[in-house]
Amino acid sequence: MTDREDPQSLRDRIVDAAIDLAEQEGWEDLRLRKVAERCGMALTDVLSEFRDIDAVANAWFERALAAMPQAPDPGFAGRPAGERVHGVMMRWFDANATHRRVTGEMIRTKLYASHPHHWVPMVFNLSRLIHWVREAAMLDAGGRQRQAEEIGLTLVFLRTLREWLRDGTPGHEHTRRYLARRLVWLNCLTREGRLR
Repeated sequence: MTDREDPQSLRDRIVDAAIDLAEQEGWEDLRLRKVAERCGMALTDVLSEFRDIDAVANAWFERALAAMPQAPDPGFAGRPAGERVHGVMMRWFDANATHRRVTGEMIRTKLYASHPHHWVPMVFNLSRLIHWVREAAMLDAGGRQRQAEEIGLTLVFLRTLREWLRDGTPGHEHTRRYLARRLVWLNCLTREGRLR
């Protein structure tokens, strides 16, 4: 690492190198020493930024999370809730799309039976993702309606994630249609029967 390198720039360089190597070797076979070699730095420099390869995966997912709350298009607030959520969730999928296979490998690695220390953080990260979806999609309900939205959106996201990981259609068109169909209930919930 150079004395002048911005810490975020360093982290981004490490993540990019890890993703590039994982495209060649697979996420499961990725080692931080190889990432350090690819970056032309000492392993200690990489370890000062990331405690392990799972932390690199978390940084990759942070990028996708950051893509969700972009400034909305004109007229966004007037669209049906399901359409707003669709746009926000697809930003997450689109942010990961260029490395979809590696993204799937990251998730599967986190789910290994021998990695229970990854499971609890995954639950919290999924909860945070859904909260960001609600914020970016302008879903402001409270109480029982909020609970229903959070549970429903969590299930929709997980089912859509499964479809996205297998989707070979151009522009992930299958995923887009699948997600749109799974969000019809949200339009009904927000338009008709606000739960109390």
